[in-house]
Amino acid sequence: MKFLEKIVHKHEPKFAKGGKLEKWNPIFESFITLAFTPAITTKKGSHIRDGVDLKRTMMMVILALVPCLLFGIYNTGHYELVAELGDRSLPYLDQFWSKVGAGAFVVLPLVVVSYGVGLTVEFIFGFINGHSLHEGFLVSGMLIPLVMPADVPLWMVGVATVFAVVIGKEIFGGTGMNIVNVALTARAFLFFAYPTSMSGDNVWMAGKEVDGFTGSTALGDLASFTTDKMVVAGDDTIKQTGEAVLAAFENSYSMMDSFFGMIPGSVGETSVIACLAGAVLLIFTGVGSLRIMLSFAIGGFVGGLLMNALGTNPYMDLPAAHHLLIGGFAFGAVFMATDPVTASQTATGKIIYGFLGGLIAILIRVLNPAYPEGVMLSILFMNVMAPIIDHYVVQANIKRRLKRLKTA
Repeated sequence: MKFLEKIVHKHEPKFAKGGKLEKWNPIFESFITLAFTPAITTKKGSHIRDGVDLKRTMMMVILALVPCLLFGIYNTGHYELVAELGDRSLPYLDQFWSKVGAGAFVVLPLVVVSYGVGLTVEFIFGFINGHSLHEGFLVSGMLIPLVMPADVPLWMVGVATVFAVVIGKEIFGGTGMNIVNVALTARAFLFFAYPTSMSGDNVWMAGKEVDGFTGSTALGDLASFTTDKMVVAGDDTIKQTGEAVLAAFENSYSMMDSFFGMIPGSVGETSVIACLAGAVLLIFTGVGSLRIMLSFAIGGFVGGLLMNALGTNPYMDLPAAHHLLIGGFAFGAVFMATDPVTASQTATGKIIYGFLGGLIAILIRVLNPAYPEGVMLSILFMNVMAPIIDHYVVQANIKRRLKRLKTA
């Protein structure tokens, strides 16, 4: 690596101001940024000297995402074989390497397209604006495929990535200036532009002769039962059928299966234990906020208890703890809500931000008849509300200190 670094730095004067290749300096600097450790250090003022730069911070998040990626590959491969073989009883751990291969064949192209398209757009904007490529997309490029259904067309991933980078980030000033999460912006674009490719039977079952595993996610199955379809049957029949549906759901998607991730869903969201492994690394390295993660989970649990108290259908009667284990709740709490750019910055604000995010996610999930998941919409909404939360937290601190000063 040192040998390559010497060769690169030997040609650096050609790309400097006044050099023959000056106009290509942004691309040259982008290559150096991605390939080597920046040699720039602070010269004036008091600064904390630390080896952690933006690249190392982003790499910590990438490492935290690895368990979700690896498990997502295997889980995708399992359900791909279930659909192809038409065997619902296929043991989860059988044909391990066949499932890994099948999953990799589906998932890795999503990752390649996300990074390829996203970095190309970043290079174009860097060249136009005369600045080097920032490392921020290293994380977004991995998050985007992990929040997608496994069978989403590659061209849709590419279009969504362009939309997320251009509309979600670059028009606000680039890395560190976006007001909403970039990866969730990509998913939201596809959800509203191409809803049938993001949910329902087309996600997994298009072209399949056998209904290998219901064709939808756990949340889609539960949301498919609504009391208004059975109102003519009478209250007793509705209650009995609702209890039967809930029992069947908990049998098909047990809390243990949901915790380990052995259920259908988007590529990286199904395994809670994989998300927790990533959370430990993020918290240990100080990259992720424990306040946000815990408050998000508590908010979701409170939302689940509230729905239990008001329960009129199987979705509302689902145990609050089970809500935390299915859908994208754990993945959203660990990797999306904790985005340091779009989340609240104050200590108290993080608690409020996380709690409301988890609570609203469950409310949207249960009460919204059009979409059986609410994590994406909840986090995007709280991204917009984060500056307001921080503003009032800061103002409250100022008023409290002024009051203390007057009484001193």
